[in-house]
Amino acid sequence: QLQLVESGGGLVQPGGSLRLSCAAPGFSLDSYGIGWWRQAPGKEREGVACISSSSASKNYADSVKGRFTISRDSTKNTVYLQMDSLKPEDTAVYYCAAERLGGCPRSITIQPYDFWGQGTQVTVSS
Repeated sequence: QLQLVESGGGLVQPGGSLRLSCAAPGFSLDSYGIGWWRQAPGKEREGVACISSSSASKNYADSVKGRFTISRDSTKNTVYLQMDSLKPEDTAVYYCAAERLGGCPRSITIQPYDFWGQGTQVTVSS
């Protein structure tokens, strides 16, 4: 069973940056589409970004376009979410998720994912 491990969360001031990582120890992520989702206290989980297995497709939520960048490094078997110009409203637990067919939905609200990580906390506050 694929197990996803997120890392890189923490406390950052508004305007700062963080890079989240999603890895799968012992498994190759090459054939999986990967998505990043987040859930703030009292809110529903929302899609943030996704990347297809080939990296040809990347999609973002409107709220993060131009600030967040998703990428993958097959040599490190890791998918990244670079988050710049962070805002207090970006505070949430961030999850990565994997989808067997390697896709990245055009609508970031679609959840085709088969596997989920445990999440990493991101707090944006002064």
